[in-house]
Amino acid sequence: MGGLSLPHLIVMALVVLVLFGRGRISEMMGDFGKGIKSFKQGMHEEENKPIVPPAQIQQQQVPPASPVQQPAPTDQAN
Repeated sequence: MGGLSLPHLIVMALVVLVLFGRGRISEMMGDFGKGIKSFKQGMHEEENKPIVPPAQIQQQQVPPASPVQQPAPTDQAN
């Protein structure tokens, strides 16, 4: 009970085949294969990439911010 046996898997495969059709499934698997191939190629390119030291970041001197002057309180007598 609770496990998937061979007859259950066959029925599930038939349902998927009926819902999506043979052409659509082969198209999805082709796209999946292309994605994996592209991923492997990207990983291979990353491994063979020469190590380049990071560019030196030029530190720019930023003038200190002038303190904000608060306006003098004014007495407004009514």
